[in-house]
Amino acid sequence: METWLIPFSYTYMIKAMMVSALIGGVCAILSCFMTLKGWSLMGDALSHSIVPGVSIAYIIGLPFSVGAFVAGILAAGGMAFVKSNTRIREDAVIGIVFTTFFAFGLLLISLFPSNVSLKSIVFGNILGISDEDIWQVVWISGVTLLVIGLKWKDLLLYCFDANHARSMGINADFLHMLFLTLMAATAVAALQTVGACLVVAMLVTPGATAYLLTDRFSTMLAIACTMGVMSSLVGVYVSYYFNGSTGGCIVVLQTLIFIGVFVFSRKYGVLSVWLKRRRVIRTLSKA
Repeated sequence: METWLIPFSYTYMIKAMMVSALIGGVCAILSCFMTLKGWSLMGDALSHSIVPGVSIAYIIGLPFSVGAFVAGILAAGGMAFVKSNTRIREDAVIGIVFTTFFAFGLLLISLFPSNVSLKSIVFGNILGISDEDIWQVVWISGVTLLVIGLKWKDLLLYCFDANHARSMGINADFLHMLFLTLMAATAVAALQTVGACLVVAMLVTPGATAYLLTDRFSTMLAIACTMGVMSSLVGVYVSYYFNGSTGGCIVVLQTLIFIGVFVFSRKYGVLSVWLKRRRVIRTLSKA
């Protein structure tokens, strides 16, 4: 028993587990709206688009969160501008913008290698998070949860059917930018937990997993949030014994849960669908 309790004897492990659980829950809640909206690629775009902001912030001596957030907002605004002024499909616009931002970030890192650690941006550094950064994550998470709590019905309607939301008198353009802002802020917070490359998994996998388990959005939120919190806690915990990447452990655990649900989900799992088809074929053959 003492062996299994060793991680709890280190302050940095306790901080890492608590911060990871918080950001995992927030990302999971946003992932439900993203899954409903079909914006999984948008999460990938924002998580990579904040890299040049982090680089510039380090170069000029600003907090990296400021640069990352500004870069995320600029990327989101750029996507919206290009989409509204061209005939290019949204997925192509997202691909163009986020690859451009990410490439620019890598260029800055290569030009100023002493000012920023590529490894910390790409893979995160939750075990070395400072108290200042912890409070930053807490504030971002708190504001995000507050906004979602106040606007969740409007966001739900917008993500489900934007045209219907407009017909109901809801300002869909405002909700569009609000949701992108929340995603950018959360991506900044999650950057330290799992890094830029794995943020998209935390913003997509919990919602996608819960989507296979229920048709009720409230239940979907509860399942996704529980999965995000628990997988983050367990991921940080087991990373101590594996001596491996904390973010990698979290995302791999979430992926394993998704695979299990994908195969064994009672209603939408591959095995369930296959058994239902077998029953239908047998019924038709008997008839």
